[in-house]
Amino acid sequence: MRPEVTGAQPRREPAAGSRTGPRAHNPMDVFHLPALGACVAEARRRLRTLLAARGVEGEVGDDAGLILSELFTNAVRYSDSTRIACALRVTTHLLRLEVADQGRGASEPHAKDAAFDEEGGRGLLLVDALAQTWGVHPCADGHGRVVWAVLSREPRGGQD
Repeated sequence: MRPEVTGAQPRREPAAGSRTGPRAHNPMDVFHLPALGACVAEARRRLRTLLAARGVEGEVGDDAGLILSELFTNAVRYSDSTRIACALRVTTHLLRLEVADQGRGASEPHAKDAAFDEEGGRGLLLVDALAQTWGVHPCADGHGRVVWAVLSREPRGGQD
């Protein structure tokens, strides 16, 4: 069951360095790319390779690729970063995506009310629709922010 999200605003959670428990047994794969719009496709390609190696494909893999594309694009457009880190953790039932920027933007990610004829502005609403939950927290080193999303490994319809 999805927690209620009012206005598709992100949730906060503790910084990555403060986590303990079962996650320590599921290592996180991380890759870095320049903060360029041209790198969005490369980020998706790397994610698909990592997901396939863990047996995550089909609708769940497609959803993860779409979410990563949105988060990476937002980091490029709004953070004034030169480099972006992408991370993936896969567990038995969930997968977690993280996109870390250098936090040079003026504000935190938030969904906006896009006009009917606007070309953009719906990315975080899409993330909210596809992910079980998502949010933002500061990077562990205090420089930048991490926007994360958690997806179920079970297809949205409950079956393949």
